[in-house]
Amino acid sequence: MANSKEKASGLLKEFKEFALKGNVVDMAVGVIIGAAFGNIVSSLVNDIFTPLIACIFGDMDFSGLKIVLREGAESAVTLNYGNFLQIVINFVIVALCLFAVIKAMNKLKKKEEPKPAEKPRLCPYCKSEIAKDATRCPHCTSVFDPVTATKK
Repeated sequence: MANSKEKASGLLKEFKEFALKGNVVDMAVGVIIGAAFGNIVSSLVNDIFTPLIACIFGDMDFSGLKIVLREGAESAVTLNYGNFLQIVINFVIVALCLFAVIKAMNKLKKKEEPKPAEKPRLCPYCKSEIAKDATRCPHCTSVFDPVTATKK
């Protein structure tokens, strides 16, 4: 009995360590925010863009289009290509809206300034560029102290 309690305690401890790792918590937050953002995008498409498109192009419901493959007394066998076409059109609309939203968000985001390039190290005698850890200039073969060459 004590052995099973130790196993359960060890398993619980191991799960706690796994669940509280930073990347697992970050992933959970990302999934939740992604779901909420998905609702925003769906509302943007369904409530704003789809009515505008319907005003411009008319009703765009293709879901009723089908080809009857076999007639039947009780049920017919149909190829519902209209439903597939409607889903593809909805996907394209959602993708375009998402692209526009991300593009707008990227414009609002601050751009990081590039770090200034580090000044090259110069030989104190011939002023040629040398490696940072060099003790002899490869151009004029002068021997120098790396610390004083950096300061000049």
